[in-house]
Amino acid sequence: DAPTDAPPARQAVLVGYGVKPGSTSRRARKKPPTRPGSYPPSPAMPGQGGPGGLVPPGGGSPGGQGVWGTGAPHAGKLPPGGSRAKPPVRRLARDLGVDLSALTGSGPEGSVTREDVQQAAGDATVRSGYPAAAPSDERHAAATASQQRTEERIPVRGVRKHIAAAMVASAFTAPHVTEFLQVDVTETMAAVRRARELPEFAEVKVSPLLFVAKALLVAAGRHPMVNSTWDEAAQEIVVKPYVNLGIAVAAERGLLVPNVKGAQALSLAGLARALDELAATARAGKATPGDLTGGTITITNVGVFGVDAGTPILTPGEAAILAFGQVRDAPWVHQGELAVRKVTTLSLSFDHRIVDGQLGSAVLRDVGSMLEDPVRMLAWS
Repeated sequence: DAPTDAPPARQAVLVGYGVKPGSTSRRARKKPPTRPGSYPPSPAMPGQGGPGGLVPPGGGSPGGQGVWGTGAPHAGKLPPGGSRAKPPVRRLARDLGVDLSALTGSGPEGSVTREDVQQAAGDATVRSGYPAAAPSDERHAAATASQQRTEERIPVRGVRKHIAAAMVASAFTAPHVTEFLQVDVTETMAAVRRARELPEFAEVKVSPLLFVAKALLVAAGRHPMVNSTWDEAAQEIVVKPYVNLGIAVAAERGLLVPNVKGAQALSLAGLARALDELAATARAGKATPGDLTGGTITITNVGVFGVDAGTPILTPGEAAILAFGQVRDAPWVHQGELAVRKVTTLSLSFDHRIVDGQLGSAVLRDVGSMLEDPVRMLAWS
């Protein structure tokens, strides 16, 4: 007969009903080491191991590469003297030239910490005659020294102080809105070249800015509200019957905006001479207060700086400012075909208390139309 204490045989069961109790047995779980750095006893080969025949997993002697509480072969190091250190600490010691075997650790179970390594490195630096400094302190000192070498303080006074105050007042008083329009100015560039050959423009600088200025003057005549100002004290909009056209000039003293008085009454040649003289006077620092005040609408030519567009700030007291971007070759659909044309971007900023979106769009559209076909300037003048 079979022994009575033999385990019962596994019995077949229906799928989904599991295994009946007593049909399986469970392997006993091994107990983990009781503390970091301890190892389960294992038989030692003759001549190996320490007291009791304990051998760290992975082999070797207790002073060599072995386990530090995790069972991973390279999780720690036991240098001579019994000091332990984690990989980041060993790397720091190697970078700072510190011998871990000479340190007494202050961490758990005598492990060497970052503070131990840094303190040892600092002591060695002091003994060598150089002041000890942490890497972060050195970087901070270097950054501070660099800032002190490159900083320059410029007093804000004169023209620059006046311009700064005016720009702040404009930006925080008038609600700005800016619209953009890309324009094919191939015909305008051809007109510029043709005008340079005419005797009426002899000894006068003729540039695309001249035609932009003329187009804005014509558009202001078609839409007078864009050439107006906001009277806060009287709570009125003052529409000007004349156009004092301001031109932003980059002078040595800063950005100046002298204006051509009564520009709407000038011919194209007269406007070219006035713009040329005004710019030369401003750059020479000879612009008078009368030249710099009383403007009604402004043009800024950002294209001369290689810029396509911008959002210009209104000259205080004015309702609109037009930015003229650089003229460059670009692919364009012309007469139903793709071609390379001369293209620019116009940006119109306006005071939304006076100029709404419909009016601003109409002004910008008219200026663009006249630059696409300069003949429209004659038809709309």
